[in-house]
Amino acid sequence: MANIASAKTRINRNAKRTRINSDRLNAVRTAVKKTRAAILAGDKEAAQSCFKAAESALMSAACKKTIHKKNASRKVSRLAAAVKKM
Repeated sequence: MANIASAKTRINRNAKRTRINSDRLNAVRTAVKKTRAAILAGDKEAAQSCFKAAESALMSAACKKTIHKKNASRKVSRLAAAVKKM
């Protein structure tokens, strides 16, 4: 356990950031999963609306450095291609 005040502060701050990043990453995964499910179901309208939400979640996570920018771009690109292919 930390004895120095700044170390205690960092422990609390790191725990808070971990929770925030985890929640954001879960939102991204859920949005991507919904998009893939709509694509498999063949529902183009639902796939397009889910894709918009997934793209927004991915880019938001990338801007806030929860995931890498190129990782988000790659996922958006592949989802867009899958939706377009329908």
